[in-house]
Amino acid sequence: MTLVKALGRAWPEDGARETPMIAKAKTPRRILLVNGHPDPRPDRLCSALASAYAEGASAAGHVVRRVDVGALDLRPVGSQADFMAEAGPVVAELQQALRDSDHLVLIYPLWLGAPPAAFKAFLEQVFRYGVALSAPGTGKGLKGLLVGRSARVIVTMGMPAFIFRLVFFSHGLKCVSRGVLWISGFRPIRETALGPTEGRDPGQRLQWLAQMRRLGAAAA
Repeated sequence: MTLVKALGRAWPEDGARETPMIAKAKTPRRILLVNGHPDPRPDRLCSALASAYAEGASAAGHVVRRVDVGALDLRPVGSQADFMAEAGPVVAELQQALRDSDHLVLIYPLWLGAPPAAFKAFLEQVFRYGVALSAPGTGKGLKGLLVGRSARVIVTMGMPAFIFRLVFFSHGLKCVSRGVLWISGFRPIRETALGPTEGRDPGQRLQWLAQMRRLGAAAA
């Protein structure tokens, strides 16, 4: 069973990938959508947000592949040698989907001020040397290998989003958008913080889902 679910239109052959500028103007974009919540149940807000984004993107003609981190069993990287080692078949499939994409969407909850451990393990395993970054000794300095792709990072939280930005400086979001994606070559990287998620009226959830559909339709 494949770990990367194709949604809507067929994923074009690898050789058909165009630059984001051409794809945005002339062809549908190829979107890799990652639900980073460790709980894979579809009623979780992160899963619902991912589904809404995928619905909007597919309806607009974009090509979507989805990964649910909660359905994976990835351990954290334990050493530099582990980080530089050749990936196993599960991680290799995820890495290939990342390489094939034009646009990456990461959705995850804020737990104790940071991404959940399961989602962090996903990032550690997939964004290895040779895929996201040049390995030491293969070039001058640190070089991002995923240039030519854009990204959207969406984080949910129990606190109001403006408190997250003003008091905590969006740390639990920036550690992903800057510490992982930016150094890997992604441009532009857009950010969305949603909160508080607990005890909200159903109307707020519907607004967030509608927002995700609009972002998906724009592949933004």
